[in-house]
Amino acid sequence: MKYRRLGRTGLEVSVLSFGASSLGSVFRDTNEAEGIRAVHEAIDAGINYIDVSPYYGLTKAETVLGKAIKDIPRDKFLLSTKAGRYGADLFDFSGKRIIASIDESLKRLHTDYVDILYLHDIEFVTADVVMEEAIPALRALKQAGKIRFDGICGLPKRLFEKFVPEADPDAIISYCHYSMNDTTLLDLLPLLESKGTGLVNASPLSMGLLSTRGTPDWHPASAELKAICLKAARHCESKGADIAKLAVQFSTSNERIPTTLVSTANPANIRNNAAWTDEPIDEALLAEVLEIMKPVLNETWTSGRPEYNDETGGEAK
Repeated sequence: MKYRRLGRTGLEVSVLSFGASSLGSVFRDTNEAEGIRAVHEAIDAGINYIDVSPYYGLTKAETVLGKAIKDIPRDKFLLSTKAGRYGADLFDFSGKRIIASIDESLKRLHTDYVDILYLHDIEFVTADVVMEEAIPALRALKQAGKIRFDGICGLPKRLFEKFVPEADPDAIISYCHYSMNDTTLLDLLPLLESKGTGLVNASPLSMGLLSTRGTPDWHPASAELKAICLKAARHCESKGADIAKLAVQFSTSNERIPTTLVSTANPANIRNNAAWTDEPIDEALLAEVLEIMKPVLNETWTSGRPEYNDETGGEAK
């Protein structure tokens, strides 16, 4: 496993990190014991950064993760969680709620601090709430020693173009913007690097788009994007290859992107994912897949308030 520095935080993070959303049965019903074993497999494989949120499984993911890590020395891993989003349509970024939220998370996680606390999906609230309520709460939590660093996360790229200069977070999580079908995260790198902002990339499989199983009905991608991603997955399968392997290798190979979050509650899956990062990528197959992706390259979808989405009113482009 390779490690890279997470911006000005100075944290050395594994190029592949563990997203604990699957522990909350977000993608499928999961077995708690299996999920705990997946966390242990991740750490044994050299993964040293774990991310979670009270939103995932409505606190189930944090609860299961807490059981998995409670007997592991705290210096063996880096831990982040989130605050502000607590349900599909339940958001509260008030300072009071952010401060109460971390206390609840720490209890579930059986720890007295997290390395990073992110504001979760801030594109769903107005900028004044973020800047006047949530950001000051993060600063207070740093002073109190409950969090080491602060961050923001969300989907629209414009979100970070606005808030990185204004809020100056220590780190961000961006998802579905550095994978084989969408590399627009690269456009943000000059800004992030100029500020020393740590970057966590998430979802190399684009929330299941890059899979032979087909995309779940809830996925917000267009029908064309879903169809072409499925075509690419089946092309890999026809060559005796797994598109998941190619996707993980693609997303973790860029030296300017410190770490990429993957989520699974399957111990074998995380063990394989970690091993793939040390294997050479199949450049010929990658070129074929990128050629298939060309008609939908960088197509995205709307998330949150219109002011954080594209000029066309949020339609994919």
